[in-house]
Amino acid sequence: MPTTMQIVPDIPICQQDLPLDRYQPEFAPYAEEYLALPDRLPETVLPWMDGYIRPALAALGDRVMLLAHYYMGGEIVKLVERYGGHVADSYQLALQAVRHPERKIFVESAVHFMAEAIAILAAADQEVWITNPKAGCTMEMLAKDFMVEPVFDELHARYGDDLLVVAYMNTSGRVKAMAGRTGGAVCTSSNAKAIVEWAVRQDRKIFFVPDRHLGDVVAGWVGIPPAELFHWGGGVEGGQQSIQVLPAAERDRLDRARMVLWGAFCGVHTVFKPAHVEYWRARGYRVLVHPECPKPVVDVADGAGSTAYLWNAVATAAPGSRLAIATEGHFVRNAREQGALRGVEVVNMADIPSPEFGALGCGCATMSRNDPPHLVAILDLLRQGRGPDLNRVLPGDAVDEITGVRERLSPDAQAELAREARRALDQMIAITEGRAH
Repeated sequence: MPTTMQIVPDIPICQQDLPLDRYQPEFAPYAEEYLALPDRLPETVLPWMDGYIRPALAALGDRVMLLAHYYMGGEIVKLVERYGGHVADSYQLALQAVRHPERKIFVESAVHFMAEAIAILAAADQEVWITNPKAGCTMEMLAKDFMVEPVFDELHARYGDDLLVVAYMNTSGRVKAMAGRTGGAVCTSSNAKAIVEWAVRQDRKIFFVPDRHLGDVVAGWVGIPPAELFHWGGGVEGGQQSIQVLPAAERDRLDRARMVLWGAFCGVHTVFKPAHVEYWRARGYRVLVHPECPKPVVDVADGAGSTAYLWNAVATAAPGSRLAIATEGHFVRNAREQGALRGVEVVNMADIPSPEFGALGCGCATMSRNDPPHLVAILDLLRQGRGPDLNRVLPGDAVDEITGVRERLSPDAQAELAREARRALDQMIAITEGRAH
């Protein structure tokens, strides 16, 4: 899990400052101090952060664990590591409460669905907090429970117990609970092939939510041909689709399909094209891509895998290696810096210096909503025993990524959802760890 990333002196901490009104009221005083700093150089920012975070960690002691995902914007991943935290992919993050029962407070600088997955698996005496509850995922936003549930209900009414849901980690607990209800499983990009192979062995119709591109890719990996896939819509449009209004030929195709793919996608990964792969390979680069990229890109790449796979490829590459990576821009920037320390050249596959391609190597804007003031504020407020309720993450919480308004379930509904979603998460863990039957 450790990435051993380094904060380089004299290089600004690359994090776009948010306007003051983007911070919740409890965080505003910290944000005001941060915005008033004369620059964003480590020698300026770190002493300010130390003044709050060091006392907070001393007071909270071994009860607290800091977490971040590889994709986090700016230097947050480096800062989390600097203060003794851990950086990982979504699978490893989800397991932290289970693997560390001695830790009672988990503070995550990532997106809401990642923090909620930890909360679903956490024990009753463990708390999960998120630095910014409005940090979301564009793919998950195209697969909200109110969009997916009507389709799930209609598919379940038509196919009954033959329906099995595989929910990608990039979904809310409410969607993961649908997988649990059908005896299905959650998957991540690191274990999607193993999960879908297991699902195929159940000889049931698979409803894969939400990433259509990962679904296409994994279907190819496990031998399901395109003719046996049915692509449903995504977002609000997908939620408004109905089996009953499909043309008869489409209904027949749906009935014959072994796998139904919800139509959400990651805007970061869909910018990549096979031509990008060809450009870098012709220049001597090994091309590695994330499986959320469109299948034609994955098919022609030299390798495809999760963020952990991509990071490990950089960490283990021989000096002199040249890698072109297709994934989130902040990740690639950090990989480029760390590779350079070992004599490994890393480029963002989208950053081709040619007018015909343009510059497309973007980062995930919603993940970038976690910044130094958010990390400082949540830890200092937890030290004071004043952690804002909005930042506490419980199973079933639904947060509007724009307004920050949260909908929390009743205790009974929350407990039922946690049981169903945990069933799907436990199934994923059992398959991944080789304990499934």
